[in-house]
Amino acid sequence: MNDWRYDQARGLLDFALNSVVEEGGFGWLDDEGEIDRTWGRPLWLTCQMTRAAGLGTLLGHPGCREALDHGVASLATIFHDDEYSGWYTLIDWDDEPTDDTKAAYWHALVILALSSAVAAGCDEASPLLTEALRISTARFWDENDRMVVDQWDRTFDHLDSYRGGSANLATVEAYLSAADVLGPGSTANELRARALDMTVRVLGEARADKWRVPQHFDARWIPRREYNRDKPRDRLRPYGVTSGLGLKWVCLTLQVWASTPGAPAWMPDAAMTLYDRAVTDSWAVDGHDGFVYTVDWDGTPVAHERLGWVVAEAIGAAWAVDRAGLADMSADLNRWWTYADTYLIDPKNGSWRSELDRFNRPSSAVWTGRPDVYPALQATLLQELPLTPSMASSLARM
Repeated sequence: MNDWRYDQARGLLDFALNSVVEEGGFGWLDDEGEIDRTWGRPLWLTCQMTRAAGLGTLLGHPGCREALDHGVASLATIFHDDEYSGWYTLIDWDDEPTDDTKAAYWHALVILALSSAVAAGCDEASPLLTEALRISTARFWDENDRMVVDQWDRTFDHLDSYRGGSANLATVEAYLSAADVLGPGSTANELRARALDMTVRVLGEARADKWRVPQHFDARWIPRREYNRDKPRDRLRPYGVTSGLGLKWVCLTLQVWASTPGAPAWMPDAAMTLYDRAVTDSWAVDGHDGFVYTVDWDGTPVAHERLGWVVAEAIGAAWAVDRAGLADMSADLNRWWTYADTYLIDPKNGSWRSELDRFNRPSSAVWTGRPDVYPALQATLLQELPLTPSMASSLARM
């Protein structure tokens, strides 16, 4: 493993361990790595930190096994809805849900966290993973559309009319990861088949929009191109086209293609086209290095902020293209890592800066603090791994 990237991975894991809280789950870290208790405890954050701890356990990093067990126990208890099943979106510091909706995106992150835990040898995660997959396939999977719906109320009685590309992106990644830890069999085959169908559907939508990936849809899966026009810097549902998500789809498309029997032969070319579109639309398009957060449907920048996770996804996309044998991506990988080292990696406080402005100065228009180390951690490890199986399973085999 590359020594410099491995050192970065260890630093990210040390930073992440600061987020363990005795009340259960993980807290929101500020720029100095201290817990900011003005935030509650989001489900997604506990999932991402549990996922990171799983990778750290597989790497033998001190403290990660304890953090992994802590995260799995939190998913089994304080975040779990024992009455209606599923997991709360947000709990406060008294373990009370302040957002009890059930969202496909966050439940996909539960699957990803538990898959990493199973790969890392945490026996307590296996029954929880089985439950999470059951809920995902029973409550969120729409057999008619071969996509996942987005959000239910707590009781799973009322389904919101919004449909989201991000929920399907996360679910594709989750189903691939779960299939890898489950091993050969009908369940794994069905999960991969569903991941393939979701990916093919999204690629079709992107092709229809000049390879810009739509994120927002109505209940009939008609794109809502004006959705959140008044919220261009929304963290979860920004207006327009998000380059980082297009780059993530590059990686997922190639992983689905490589791992799923019968995947269409045109998928690698589609991934390459997605990559070119995302980079052309968003890299240094306003006169300064960095990926702009969002662009309009003609490629005009909308939100000029540079987010750290987008650079991590660019590294992942370039790695996947290279691993698939589509092109030599060493120049782009060097460019993205040079940018990260110059502007994002904080040698004083640790972790990556979550956000920069258009001039690459620290900013907080979209994100505050540094709550999520997982995208950066993934970027440090991917280049040593094969395209498939997914990361935790690949590390477990090393």
